[in-house]
Amino acid sequence: MPVLHTLRRDARGLLLVLLAAAALHTAPASAAAADEPGWTAEPAAGAAAARPGGARPYFYLEGAPAAVLEDRLALTNTTGQERTVTLRGADAYNTADGALAARPAASGAPAGAGSWFSFGAGATVKIPPRTRAVVPFTVTVPPASPPGDHPAAVIAAEAGREVGVRVHLRVSGPTLAALTVEDVAVRGRGAAAVVAYTLVNRGNVALAPELDIRADGVFGEVPGRGPRTLPVELLPGQRVELSEPWPGAPVFDRVRVRVTVTAPGGARAGAAASAWFVPWRAAGWTGLGGTASAALFLVRRRGPWRRPADGGAPGGPSGKPGATTPAPEHELTGASS
Repeated sequence: MPVLHTLRRDARGLLLVLLAAAALHTAPASAAAADEPGWTAEPAAGAAAARPGGARPYFYLEGAPAAVLEDRLALTNTTGQERTVTLRGADAYNTADGALAARPAASGAPAGAGSWFSFGAGATVKIPPRTRAVVPFTVTVPPASPPGDHPAAVIAAEAGREVGVRVHLRVSGPTLAALTVEDVAVRGRGAAAVVAYTLVNRGNVALAPELDIRADGVFGEVPGRGPRTLPVELLPGQRVELSEPWPGAPVFDRVRVRVTVTAPGGARAGAAASAWFVPWRAAGWTGLGGTASAALFLVRRRGPWRRPADGGAPGGPSGKPGATTPAPEHELTGASS
């Protein structure tokens, strides 16, 4: 059963409540406030807290195959009415542009680590007004689970609103950091030029990739983009399609652009593409009309062309793309590792 803790109120807190009530009578509520669910979900504070003061931005659990892992979720009702919240485990994945999301209930039963969660009698929690409920749960790792990261989330839902709390779940054993860079292409021209590419995590641990773009033209080296850490956490088996602004793209040149990506753990990969940049007027003066002029530039990719098997959202930890159009995604709370 969930352990309930009533929130304490002191004189200062009461004063803040009275001031807030007065503000409600003098100004209309904002649309953002109207969208608030009236409750929060987060990891309960404990000895394993990852931050000073007991606050944890996400769950971190690790164990061997067949292990039973335990933790606790804190649900806080900030309103004056009772709330009924249901809990479930869900698989986590990268969206096509690299964001983290959890599979919605409408997509069916979890196929990955989301199916390892159990909330027992706490799967449905009634939270009295202004009360905090601490709900224990377990994660049972299947005996044949492969080592590495198995992205998951705890989903709390009420009246169609869902909140996802990320779970960093790792099965003990050998780890491999590996990735590939695919489908490099140059698009646009001038200040609007971008370098597009696809990253695929070929290992069994989540990666924080660092990007470096270099370019060489007929007239010498062309300014690229120096090394920088991407704001993406690439989960095992996932594929993301990214692009990088290239304000230093030449106006008239033939260039070879090389994209190199590295990540902690020894992961390193690269791929290249060649491109002709031809301005409109130069194309007309030199007789480079027709197809070349209309296209502005011609891109020739190096290496085989690869693309996902279909246009669906990226798959779960197995890396298989979804066969049907996915339901709306739920972004996860918590910081990246």
